[in-house]
Amino acid sequence: FGPLRFTSPESHSAVASNPVGALAHASARPVMADSASGVTGSETTVAGAFRGAKRWPRILVVLVVSTVAGVLVASPAWGHVTVHPSSLPAGSSDIELTFRVPNERDNADTVMLQVFFPTNLPLLTVDVLPVPGWTATVHNQSLATPVQTDDGTVSQVVSDVTWKAASGGIAPGQYEDFDVAAGSVPDKPAQLVFKALQTYSSGEIVRWIEIPMAGQPEPDFPAPVLTLTPSSTSAVSAASHSASSAQRPAGTSTTDEVLAIAALAVSALSLAGLLFFVTGYRKRTSRSEVGSTG
Repeated sequence: FGPLRFTSPESHSAVASNPVGALAHASARPVMADSASGVTGSETTVAGAFRGAKRWPRILVVLVVSTVAGVLVASPAWGHVTVHPSSLPAGSSDIELTFRVPNERDNADTVMLQVFFPTNLPLLTVDVLPVPGWTATVHNQSLATPVQTDDGTVSQVVSDVTWKAASGGIAPGQYEDFDVAAGSVPDKPAQLVFKALQTYSSGEIVRWIEIPMAGQPEPDFPAPVLTLTPSSTSAVSAASHSASSAQRPAGTSTTDEVLAIAALAVSALSLAGLLFFVTGYRKRTSRSEVGSTG
């Protein structure tokens, strides 16, 4: 070692509380030099503290961004108006569709839902299942060319259904299912778009009318879409598809809801990791200060 020089305890506390200021004044304090490396003890301590101070904001940014990303991933999946099932074989008959409506506001109830049915690819013979506490109004539209079915000729199809809350409605943090039954769906692969308007007790109307496009980011307000897949199964399979939908208990999680819950769990773990890191960092800093002053 080279010649001994003395450093005061105040230098360590200055480093811990203000590493940048301590770095600026380090040369003015007496230190013990290492002749082999040419680096003094105080310079090493100050430089380490300065590097730690520079890394700390970056670590915080990464953790906060990951947490916010998890919440953003969860929110859209949880709040959309959706149709279940989301796909059926083309030509399926005797089906049941469920429109699930969550309330995504914390200061208003959902008091009305209006769903517009596709008229270019119509559903034939639609019936509405009563929902306790709600009234349903069905509007029909005449077909330019009547359609022949096993039950006879169909000349009118449903254009839209409006559900209104008799009292209350869907409270914040809750959802409601609105079911319809249809005699059949078109017999060719296609996408059936059900545009929907969700009205709140505050007067706000959320328009779920944007059509998702393949290969494009999901829009902010996507319309519910039923995908008709190529029919490669028997009528029994199609009927079982409808039966499984009808027997699905209220509140059963769909794939989107499971993903939303998983994203929220990741966010919670990120916050827990942030708290653990902060606590550990403070403990390590305290031990370093005690060791330095000793």
